[in-house]
Amino acid sequence: MVPAPRAVVLLSGGMDSATCLGLSREAGFACHALSFGYGQRHAVELEAASRVAEALGVVEHRIVQIDLAAFGGSALTSGSDVPKNRSDAEIGTGIPTTYVPARNTIFLSYALAWAEVLDAHDVYIGVNALDFSGYPDCRPAFIAAFQAAARLGTRLTDLTIRVPLLHLTKAEIIVRGRALGVDFGMTRTCYDPGPEGAACGRCDACQLRLRAFAQLGLSDPAPYAER
Repeated sequence: MVPAPRAVVLLSGGMDSATCLGLSREAGFACHALSFGYGQRHAVELEAASRVAEALGVVEHRIVQIDLAAFGGSALTSGSDVPKNRSDAEIGTGIPTTYVPARNTIFLSYALAWAEVLDAHDVYIGVNALDFSGYPDCRPAFIAAFQAAARLGTRLTDLTIRVPLLHLTKAEIIVRGRALGVDFGMTRTCYDPGPEGAACGRCDACQLRLRAFAQLGLSDPAPYAER
């Protein structure tokens, strides 16, 4: 029997990356999940990533520790306040303070290194160009440029950065994930969860997520302090 091709899947523990992992499994890949403790202000998302990885049956799940908090520059890696209760217009304008400088560039670089060791020619990342809150490292042009650089700088001259969620709305992502059997109750998306792990319900990520479930007439199964 020919073994399944390998893929490295970036897994944050959120709704998007869980769906991305489900899609990579559906595509027939043997999935190696990669998460990061990058100096973020909470470990809730890493706990969620571990739950999702186990539930979806990855070959291996690695959590790599790096320290982006050494540089700061983001509400997620410093003591600055996470913006709450922003309007749709505010969320859709500019680059928010929750953007972590160069985060996806660094994450993809680590994924590329592991892919080269595994001889995996596919890397999955759950970036989205629609409900992406203005993050520059979620833009299609960035993904295309990184793939080109990766092919030039490694043995993986045919490496593909797969972005199956790129042009989906959050509601469409939920539909896809549910069809794949993803339990969104295991995922965490919040930028500022409480000490017990409940989502705040008021940050940009929570608002985008809750709105998507509401559009579908569904209740988000994840725990919230406020909805």
